[in-house]
Amino acid sequence: VLGAVSITAMGIGAIIGGGIFIFTGTVAALNAGPAIVLSFVLAAIACAFVGLCYAELSTFLPVSGSTYTYTYATLGEFAAWIIGWDLILEYAIGGAAVAVGWSGYFVSVLAALGVALPPRLTAATGQAVTLADGTTATAIVNLPAAAVVVLITVLLVGGTKESARLNNIMVAVKLTVVLSFIGLGAFYVNTANWHPFIPANTGTFGTFGASGILRGAAIVFIAYVGFDAVSNCAQEARRPQRDMPIGILGSLAISTVLYIAVAAVLTGLVPYTELNVPDPVVMGLHAVGLAWFSMFIDLGALIGITTVILVLLYGQSRIFATMAADGLLPPVVARVHPKLGTPWISQIVIGVVVASVAAVSPIDVLAELVGVGTLFAFVLVCGAVIYLRHLEPDAPRPFRVPHVPLVPVLGILSCLTLIAGMTPWTWVRLAVWLAIGLVIYFAYSRHHSRLRAGK
Repeated sequence: VLGAVSITAMGIGAIIGGGIFIFTGTVAALNAGPAIVLSFVLAAIACAFVGLCYAELSTFLPVSGSTYTYTYATLGEFAAWIIGWDLILEYAIGGAAVAVGWSGYFVSVLAALGVALPPRLTAATGQAVTLADGTTATAIVNLPAAAVVVLITVLLVGGTKESARLNNIMVAVKLTVVLSFIGLGAFYVNTANWHPFIPANTGTFGTFGASGILRGAAIVFIAYVGFDAVSNCAQEARRPQRDMPIGILGSLAISTVLYIAVAAVLTGLVPYTELNVPDPVVMGLHAVGLAWFSMFIDLGALIGITTVILVLLYGQSRIFATMAADGLLPPVVARVHPKLGTPWISQIVIGVVVASVAAVSPIDVLAELVGVGTLFAFVLVCGAVIYLRHLEPDAPRPFRVPHVPLVPVLGILSCLTLIAGMTPWTWVRLAVWLAIGLVIYFAYSRHHSRLRAGK
């Protein structure tokens, strides 16, 4: 029943989320300057190649579990475990990163209403903050970020579900806010703020210059997380061979144009060096005397970001349940509450962990962790397409990636290029995370696997 237009609209709704309101300012200030628009283009190119691979796998393997299940069915249990463990970075840490951004906009809304929260309780632990009297202090914990995660966890445990109508309203609000900011802010752009367009590298890889654009692309990649949800439309597409590539590439193209427009307007309103704040869009409006409009932006951002956190926490618990069903995690993880009908134990555990991380971690560190986790998973998705084409070349596929293996290989190379643009510390954190996952796999999962037990 879905045509190309419906799939494209669904993709735009999935893509436009917290990233556009949160990470645009951080990346412009710390990595790319006004050239952040090029970072968005690089990230979109990688997503396009990977998105086509997702579309083929979703029609070939129409089952739940997304990347984890695709990997399990093609590359085996061990690779699936690695991806399942890796997806925690995308969903759980992603939820924490978006919650930190939510906190910034929430504080801004309260400030507009005349309510000032203590700065030391609204930033990452150890971060320098400015107090009301102008003195500098060290932040203790980001309470709003933790609180919103706890609240959403309670709602999810209680069985709260997003209806299609509510989701459509949220999408409409998000797009209205984005388009309003672009349309209004464009009249106040100071083109002098765009010079230099590509600031000179400081001597450190990833801090401006060409390497800054690359690192910026790796970080803003999180703004595109969610595009893979478009591949789930394949079974309902009228003509998958035609509608899926149009929907995937069309939604990516439109979203990229919106991202570029927001980034261009924002860096035109405020010098890029001043944009390292949790609510950069609101800061841009205040800088040109449009504070009256900032409340609208704040509320729209809060609505849009809240739905992103909800979807990420929801998705993480379902991936845990799928892994538990395969015996790779303890059965208690997938235990469903007899009255509420939700995987309440895993949902609570995830909520506690995400709230704790959001309370103490800075947003730039979280963004890179989410990016590297997602990119690593995407590499295996592209590899799975190549492997399945070789293993079962004649199997029916409602949608086929064109020019295999070229397109999947380009997807792999694009993702690896973005990973290479990240800080060495991010690679170390990923390696440590995967090492912990390997210990758990060989100590528990391998011995309780349903596959090895022949179940």
